[in-house]
Amino acid sequence: MSTFRKALAASLEDVPVVVITGASSGIGRATAHEYARRSERLVLASRSATALEPVAAECRVLGAEVRTVATDVSSEEAVEALATYAIAHFGRIDVWVGNAGVMSYGTFERTPPRIFRQVVDTNLMGQVHGARAVLPHFRRQGHGTLVLVGSLYSRVGSPQISPYVTSKFGLLGFAESLRQELRGSGIRLRLILPATIDTPIYHHAANVTGHRVHPLPPASSPRRVARAIVRAPHRRRFATFVGRAQRAGLLLHGVAPRAYDAVVSFLKHRVELRGDGAKPVSGNVLTPSGVAGAVTGGWRRWPERIGSGMLVAGAALLIAGVARRR
Repeated sequence: MSTFRKALAASLEDVPVVVITGASSGIGRATAHEYARRSERLVLASRSATALEPVAAECRVLGAEVRTVATDVSSEEAVEALATYAIAHFGRIDVWVGNAGVMSYGTFERTPPRIFRQVVDTNLMGQVHGARAVLPHFRRQGHGTLVLVGSLYSRVGSPQISPYVTSKFGLLGFAESLRQELRGSGIRLRLILPATIDTPIYHHAANVTGHRVHPLPPASSPRRVARAIVRAPHRRRFATFVGRAQRAGLLLHGVAPRAYDAVVSFLKHRVELRGDGAKPVSGNVLTPSGVAGAVTGGWRRWPERIGSGMLVAGAALLIAGVARRR
């Protein structure tokens, strides 16, 4: 081997290999861009190979070496194949970002069982499958970081999204147990807990409520979550919250659960679900859209922020009234 080739091979050995699931839109796409700016080697996964193509092209322009793999994370075999592919092409995996997720709106009783199960299979079992696939490689290497993207709803509940809350609560429990099992192994486990993030997931959600879906404001940029993901392997902190405004709900939930229930119900029906005439849809829960989704969902535009902000101000008054009665 020539001196140049040896130097090239040695330099590549120092470039981390990162696998990102749910990379075709939103937080996953923003995270791919963030890692690409660091010229790291990427394996991008989502259910649609077509949807990954423009994301991969963007990352190559930013300086990354990129491979793509169509992967349905609800299939354990597909996730195992993803890990095997990454090892075969790059020789190792340094960071695995479990980000794939879907969402559903509707009461528990009105939500079709198939939709409920698929949300849980994607958001929770998809993370379990990722951990099962990558941990043997991490143990052989003696190092590696598993980053799991959860939610503020890993800590508190909300009506009309029971499949999503179930999956995210389950993920927190799984992450807690796995973290304890990995002590002293050299393997790091990090949990990211975003609040409301401006992504297309609300456009793509299943919806049987009869109302149009809006995220609970204020919505943070997905790039903030992406930066938290990239920094997570280098931090000692196990869990990182992104989006401070909604964290007030954690405090209210802890000190006044009944008041929390009243406030979250008001917000759900007056802010998040408003406007009649929405037809029942399964969104992208059961089948992928086949095209790349945007990084953002357009929820931070001024008209949306002002209208939602007025309703949130009403919720603040409700909180004050509940507190005074208590």
